[in-house]
Amino acid sequence: MAKITMKNPLVEIDGDEMTRVLWALVKEKLIFPYVDLKTEYYDLGIMNRDATKDEVSAQAARAIQRLGVGVKCATITGNAARKAEYKLGDLYPSPNATIRAILDGTVFRKPISVSCIKPSVSTWKKPIVIGRHAYGDVYRAAEMEVEGPGRVELVYTGAGGEERRTVVADFTGPGIVQGIHNLDASIEGFARSCFLYALEEKLPVWFAAKDTISKTYDGRFKRIFRELYEGEFKEKFKAAGIDYFYTLIDDAVARIIKGEGGVLWACKNYDGDVMSDMIASAAGSLAMMTSVLVSPAGVFEYEAAHGTVQQHYYRWQRGEKTSTNPMALIFAWTGALAKRGELDGTADLGSFARRLEKAAVDTIEAGEMTGDLAKLAVPAPGTILDSGEFIDAIGKRLCKC
Repeated sequence: MAKITMKNPLVEIDGDEMTRVLWALVKEKLIFPYVDLKTEYYDLGIMNRDATKDEVSAQAARAIQRLGVGVKCATITGNAARKAEYKLGDLYPSPNATIRAILDGTVFRKPISVSCIKPSVSTWKKPIVIGRHAYGDVYRAAEMEVEGPGRVELVYTGAGGEERRTVVADFTGPGIVQGIHNLDASIEGFARSCFLYALEEKLPVWFAAKDTISKTYDGRFKRIFRELYEGEFKEKFKAAGIDYFYTLIDDAVARIIKGEGGVLWACKNYDGDVMSDMIASAAGSLAMMTSVLVSPAGVFEYEAAHGTVQQHYYRWQRGEKTSTNPMALIFAWTGALAKRGELDGTADLGSFARRLEKAAVDTIEAGEMTGDLAKLAVPAPGTILDSGEFIDAIGKRLCKC
């Protein structure tokens, strides 16, 4: 059978540790036999980020802007322990944060549903989509240690030289301080992306923040969402049979736990980071979550929502087999390939991506799965597969699709 031809390349961003190992296996076993894969490759492994002083992260983001579609493996965010482990020259920001800051937009995360694994929250009947703002907040924060007594202020100096000051705290001893920010244009892009996604998927939108406490910061988010909805989307939502409302984030958590799902929950950056992991865990596994960054400019970056699976990587280095679940990595590739096919008008590429997704889901529903899912499946599988065996099982079904 002739391989599927791609008109244009997509941006491939390699990563770290166990996910890097599986990334190569997924390409070798599930993509190369069927697709004449065209990619523009960037290595965001932590050693190469250090060697390039992290310029490679910005290069990858600009490549996605240029080519329109990217697919990203999981990467390490450095800390003191990682700096010592990998003998790094410096610590750089999260590569996800760097890419998202350049692309802006919104990250949409949705559980991958399989019939043999029920959510741990018994009321959930439909998937819950997290819409996570991809700019600002703690990911673009300025931080400082305070050595002793003194005053910390926020200072704004306008372009014309005018100045405003707000006292953050009068310190009586050592402590820490953090300054975060956001941009009206980015918040509006976040809101617009959520409303457009909701219309496409026919999902009601909940936006949750804490404007009772953060009256200026979170209040700005609330106002921009409301104004955009009232001005451009209210009638469209009504025609689609969906709605939008704002609630406090603690109330949203209570509603989510008691509800049946089937909503788009729009969250600020850090809130979305935490809540998407909560949704993924409750739905089955962190490896069973799709993730796509959609920018206001109409470019797309697909990625695994989980980390690099550090402990499995250490076992793999010792020659041990691991039962690491590659589903999120597979669905990152299928999402990117399907979008590339859609943008380029190559329907066969999109059809292949959907076949691969079906083969992966069918493999799990037939009782062949990795260890993280085996302990949740009903009925329990007879055999737990290691990572390579699971990918091979998907490959056998893909051949028959």
